[in-house]
Amino acid sequence: MIDLIFIRRNAPRWLILIIDLFISLFSIILAYLLRFNFSIPTENLNIESHNSLYWVIPLVLIIRLISFIISRTYAGIVRYTGTRDTERILFVIFFGSMVLFLINIISYFVTGSYLIPLSVIGIDFLSNVFFMTAFRLSVKTLYLEYSKQTKDRRNVIIYGINEMALIAKRTLIKDVDSIFKVVAFIDDKGADARKKLDGLNIYSSDKLTELIKLYDITILIITNKDIIPERKSELIDICLSHNVKVLTLPDVNKWINGELSIKQIRKFKIEDLLERAAIKLDIEKIKKDTLNQVILVTGAAGSIGSEIVKQLSRFKPKLIIIFDQAESPLYELELELSEKFNFNNFEIVIGNITNGYRIKKVFEQFKPSVIYHAAAYKHVPMMENNPAEAIRANVLGTKIVADLSLEYNINKFVMVSTDKAVNPTNVMGASKRIAEIYTQSLNGQQQCKFITTRFGNVLGSNGSVINRFRKQIEKGGPLTVTHPQITRFFMTIPEACQLVLEAGAMGKGGEIFVFDMGTSVKIADLAKKMIKLSGFELGKDIQMSFTGLRPGEKLYEELLNDKENTLPTYHSQIMIGKVKEYDFEQISQKISDLIGLIPENNNLKIVRMMKEIVPEFISQNSEYEIIDIENKQ
Repeated sequence: MIDLIFIRRNAPRWLILIIDLFISLFSIILAYLLRFNFSIPTENLNIESHNSLYWVIPLVLIIRLISFIISRTYAGIVRYTGTRDTERILFVIFFGSMVLFLINIISYFVTGSYLIPLSVIGIDFLSNVFFMTAFRLSVKTLYLEYSKQTKDRRNVIIYGINEMALIAKRTLIKDVDSIFKVVAFIDDKGADARKKLDGLNIYSSDKLTELIKLYDITILIITNKDIIPERKSELIDICLSHNVKVLTLPDVNKWINGELSIKQIRKFKIEDLLERAAIKLDIEKIKKDTLNQVILVTGAAGSIGSEIVKQLSRFKPKLIIIFDQAESPLYELELELSEKFNFNNFEIVIGNITNGYRIKKVFEQFKPSVIYHAAAYKHVPMMENNPAEAIRANVLGTKIVADLSLEYNINKFVMVSTDKAVNPTNVMGASKRIAEIYTQSLNGQQQCKFITTRFGNVLGSNGSVINRFRKQIEKGGPLTVTHPQITRFFMTIPEACQLVLEAGAMGKGGEIFVFDMGTSVKIADLAKKMIKLSGFELGKDIQMSFTGLRPGEKLYEELLNDKENTLPTYHSQIMIGKVKEYDFEQISQKISDLIGLIPENNNLKIVRMMKEIVPEFISQNSEYEIIDIENKQ
């Protein structure tokens, strides 16, 4: 194959400069020919004439040469010519033409006649710009066509017929290093079938399977952000069954300099697949609850706490007190709030919620009116082995913050709880249930409204199974699943936190708000889908193994106790759980006794008292099952 100089390697700069000068020579001669209808007057060809072409052409070329050297128009790589290169050529040629125009004016005042007809200067300007730009674009086009023939192309279908779909298609085309070839668009709107978009056919998405086989499709790019989750899941299942990779676009605010880069077209994540329709919030209600308020968020460096802070920043609170003991995550949150969210009405406070003195100083200094209590230990196996610390953080810590809320007449205390508090089978879930019971028993004693929000696993949170699977895939496996039948409810972090704010705003005190978590997901199926989305094959590229249930782990999570029922709210995704009410004096004494056991660090003794407070706490796959056996006897 011919080794083309503009395709196989960069052309020498001197060669580009010479070509540009030849274009300038051709342009000025063409300008004279066009101006005089291809019959140049004799006086312009007479060497003795002051406006002879023998003097004009060298003058024009010298001016063009100087301007080219100063602006370095010849230094760019021709095959990568872009808009800025064209703008530079336009400016440089215009500058040179203006110099010729000034020389012309001087000539007129000195000799009484123009050196170059003004119309010739105008024609020369236009032709020079046209031919220099055309030369570069021709080389670029030639290079692109040559590259396409020498690369192993991958056929792509784009889902969507909107502006994002067009941007994605053109991004793939204009990138010289792209190995993608867009062959068609698909969409759910049947009315658009058999039409064309940007020269390509539009098909109904129902024909996706046929199109995959017809065009040998290897990639589907989903650009329509409004696709309903169920339809998205169907399309992805079809693609995965035919070994077709699924890609998507980042949010517009993440584009580089406002433009989409081919490197930003990313793989579909499991979070994209599990997410549900956007939540409709009562913005005015939340704003009324937040505007000009001083808000304390405990556990603010964690997955949920940090997202609550970010969500709150939208509603212009007077001040957010960001409280946590994790130094580095707090620093990262501080930078994100200032740089990304342009929000500075916050105060970082490092401390532990079990340090009553530290918490009290926060109340005295900042006088918060609303509290979102997200601080807790949440890792089930860890707490199963360390029940004293579960009680210290989840019960004592909550008690300290709740008691101070009463003492300082806080308006609202919103506690973030978990579905593991329902019929708990582990220490962590039972500790959260005890915290729920205590805060509920405080409600009504003073003006402070104590509200509990309860939901399941959140995607991408610290310790999430999703993050664990992702790391295992990066290492080549195996993916470890505790049990083939284990299921969990999942919710995205922003979704969970939005519902926390909504529930907090609607709460009147004493409620346990339960969120609609959708359909439970089998973890083994989740692992298989993550392997496929990553472009690997289960059993061939990556293995999956079952390790057995961990201490305290149960197969199925619940959102409500069997003896509880729910009442609807104005929000379809938030329900109120009707739960047993506890007498404050009785429960307060029992919880104080439980906290008094922390220094002894006697696990069996601590768990035994936890089961007295929460009778439905039945251990599973745990050493504490012996206590349940004793209680039955």
